[in-house]
Amino acid sequence: MQINWEGVMPAVTTKFTADDQLDLDLFEVNIKAQLDAGVHGIVLGGTLGEASTLTDEEKTILTRKTVEIVAGSVPVMMNIAEQTTKGAIAAAKQAEEDGAAGLMMLPPMRYKASDREVVAFFKAVAQSTSLPIMVYNNPVDYKIEVTLDMFEELLEEPNIQAVKESTRDISNVTRIKNRFGDRLKIMTGVDTLALESLLMGADGWVAGLVCAFPAETVAIYELQKAGRIAEALEIYRWFLPLLELDIDAQLVQNIKLAEVHTEIGSEYVRAPRLPLAGGRREEVLQIIKEGLASRPTLPEYKGINAEMA
Repeated sequence: MQINWEGVMPAVTTKFTADDQLDLDLFEVNIKAQLDAGVHGIVLGGTLGEASTLTDEEKTILTRKTVEIVAGSVPVMMNIAEQTTKGAIAAAKQAEEDGAAGLMMLPPMRYKASDREVVAFFKAVAQSTSLPIMVYNNPVDYKIEVTLDMFEELLEEPNIQAVKESTRDISNVTRIKNRFGDRLKIMTGVDTLALESLLMGADGWVAGLVCAFPAETVAIYELQKAGRIAEALEIYRWFLPLLELDIDAQLVQNIKLAEVHTEIGSEYVRAPRLPLAGGRREEVLQIIKEGLASRPTLPEYKGINAEMA
């Protein structure tokens, strides 16, 4: 499957049972909710997916299960976050074997590589696979920035096609567009800058709170694309207190708690993470409850851009 790098692509959470096994039944409930809302792709094994705690076997199970659920309706992408080039190449090959349609890739983990080393890392993996690749550029959390000059080199590989833009510098969307035009597709990766980034020219949104609120997330994307900015903005303003749960050290716990209250997830996380407790739990619950109490009635958003085409 060729990937059309646009639309909403949830970075889905991984569902666990009380005894710390994969909960594939609940996982399927959530994936089907995403598909029903009209998402344009699924991203597995990211930060929200608790990738660092998953075994290789679990990643294979999740990929194959998701491919089965979506049945070709949207592309399934596996995140690659490895310490070594050798490990990243092996993970990419496994994802391709498991049926993934594309990869999201982080720079080397646990080692602050130089620009030359980062470029060599991405290129080596790109040359080892036929899958299209989205580079995850998040210097705030991962301390390595993929600069525009580095992207110039990376785009020599035809399957490096997109960036998950998470620098939190909104003007970077314009810099990328000015430098690369459509050669490098932009998927905004920060929930609290999503609408702003889309309006500045980002092609899509790799989203977090979509895990609990899929319809609202897709509605914002579709409405702004159709030029119905005021309607998109009204939903976005309602959504912002919830979206801020994504830019927090405990984003996984926050979003999983929200999934409980929209009935498409559970709170179970994998240690060393623990479910929220005490005052912080009450604060997050209050945000979720207030959001649900004022949840907007959505306009019909499905198909509005197809109608305009």
